[in-house]
Amino acid sequence: MRTKSFCILGLSFFLLTSCTDKQTKKEIKTHAAASEVQTYINQKKSEREEALARYVSALPLEQKIAQLFIENLEGNTSFRSYETLGAMTGTKDDRPLIAGGYIFFSYNIADSREQMQKYITSIRDYCESNNNIQPYLCVDQEGGWVSRLKKLNPKLPSNEEVARDYDITGTYQLYTEQAAGMKALGFDMNLAPVVEVCTDDNKDFLDGRSFGDLSQVITYGRACLNAYENNGIATVLKHFPGNTNTDPHTGLPEITLPEEELLKSIESFRELVSYNPAAVLMSHARTSAIDSGVPACLSKVWVTDLLRKEYGYEGLIFSDDIFMGALADNGYPPEEAAIRAVEAGVDCIMISEKRFAKAGKVLYNRAKEDAAFEAKINQAVRRIIKYKLEAGLIDEQEIR
Repeated sequence: MRTKSFCILGLSFFLLTSCTDKQTKKEIKTHAAASEVQTYINQKKSEREEALARYVSALPLEQKIAQLFIENLEGNTSFRSYETLGAMTGTKDDRPLIAGGYIFFSYNIADSREQMQKYITSIRDYCESNNNIQPYLCVDQEGGWVSRLKKLNPKLPSNEEVARDYDITGTYQLYTEQAAGMKALGFDMNLAPVVEVCTDDNKDFLDGRSFGDLSQVITYGRACLNAYENNGIATVLKHFPGNTNTDPHTGLPEITLPEEELLKSIESFRELVSYNPAAVLMSHARTSAIDSGVPACLSKVWVTDLLRKEYGYEGLIFSDDIFMGALADNGYPPEEAAIRAVEAGVDCIMISEKRFAKAGKVLYNRAKEDAAFEAKINQAVRRIIKYKLEAGLIDEQEIR
């Protein structure tokens, strides 16, 4: 019996290994081909990263710092810079100072689509004629009462109304239509969507700007960001890690949730950053449970340790407006806030004023004397240039 069992087992092993050998050879061939493709992709990615590093390294410090700022504009007819590089460097350099990005408020929106296109074209032409890196151009087109393009684009309901009245297919189509309109005007980025979960602690401030509960925010937020990103308009998730009913334009929001509840309240951000939105905008809120006493947009714990490292987010991180009362009236004047934001790991410093040379000069002087601080600037600029490359604002040939 032992001999018979051994023979049967031996035959079975032979048949199994024969089939496995044939399958393995096929798999090996397939895996080898896939490995070659992956190796090629990794090589190209590595080459691009090296080219980006060389490009950023070659930029003068003042140009790097200019890339960090997103500022407001004058008027809505014709663009020009109102500051010089010398105002930031303390030299007689009279070349125009151009920000990395510009934000359009209601008074920057022209009365017709044609006029709006001409204004945006004037920005592009001005930057090109002065050999400047093209800025990204963004606007708050959330929907509802925060609709800067209401004169030019189709009517856009608030997030609350979208979650109430639209299914997911309709939601995607709605935001796709908005993206097409924005792209045709010449915009690159929408400072939306708001992906904060609506609670009793923030509903008065948000006032319809939230999609609702956690499930609704994730479902509708994903449809919104995919619709914009898939149609050439970068999205900016906001405001991480949330707000209260205190308006940050005039006061400093204080989130007092225990740590477990706080982290649960921001699950929408953890989930949605995995879909690679172009940017996340930090709030000015302070949280008692995490890095107590420090506004989130100036907190290394919130910006770098949590959003960048724990959540694995690799895109751009924006501060909220550093001229808001939440910072300026609570011990963080714009120049100090700019320093703190860079140290925290913020890439893009939003400033609602039409001038940024004063804040830029503080960064410039600090970087000249602090190599570690300059290294943080280089990291931020590399991410900004990478975004601009992917958005078509920089020609690939310029990077090589």
